[in-house]
Amino acid sequence: MIILFILGLILGGVAVVFALQNIAMVTVSFFSWSIQGSLAVILLTSIISGILICLLIVLPGAIQATFRARNLRKEIVRLEEELKKQKELTVFAKHDVPTSEDIERIEQSAIASRG
Repeated sequence: MIILFILGLILGGVAVVFALQNIAMVTVSFFSWSIQGSLAVILLTSIISGILICLLIVLPGAIQATFRARNLRKEIVRLEEELKKQKELTVFAKHDVPTSEDIERIEQSAIASRG
């Protein structure tokens, strides 16, 4: 992640140096639009537009991944509690057959440790 950030900074720096070395007036035509301005301004504007478009494309996936990770963390906690309860029942069952009161006590302690 940090490597991509550093690579982006380097690429941005190269783009700025290139733009500053090319300050001639140019005309850019796109369909029926025609824009005249310094090559540096037009280049930087196009770079910023590209970055914004990429962010808009990537953002929904990043948000979805964040929600999915949060739900998976909750599921892990729930499964760990269930595992703890099953381990207690297994250890207890090796020595004595648990009564319904014993099972209820173990379940209540698992619920109490959750809250």
